[in-house]
Amino acid sequence: MRISHKRKVQLKLQKQTPVFAELATKAAPKKVAKAETVKAAPVAKAEEAKKVVKAAAPAKVASAVALTPKQQQVLDIVVKNAEGLNPKGIGLEAGQEDAKAASWATGALKKLTEEGLVERIQLAGNKVLYKAI
Repeated sequence: MRISHKRKVQLKLQKQTPVFAELATKAAPKKVAKAETVKAAPVAKAEEAKKVVKAAAPAKVASAVALTPKQQQVLDIVVKNAEGLNPKGIGLEAGQEDAKAASWATGALKKLTEEGLVERIQLAGNKVLYKAI
């Protein structure tokens, strides 16, 4: 493709973008959130409910986070190695080549640390370990 053609295409796309943005904001009406009312439970039932909520909380966290198969595989490897593992070690354990192992695991590890499933530990210099929380 010629460069001049690419420039023309980019200019056309830039001209159209604001128009579509205005249409999208006009077409989508704003919704007002409704407040939910909660009825008070008797004291005895409230204590039982707290126990149930505490027991069910970890399961909700795991189910609320949608992980890709690659992220799930990386998480399983990190959980298996409780002492911590570097990205290259994770990639090698997953069956990747030596040259691509660290970069293969880095994207999944970033997502897992954002979700709070894995802890990132910075060692001396640029060395990093990942541990399951």
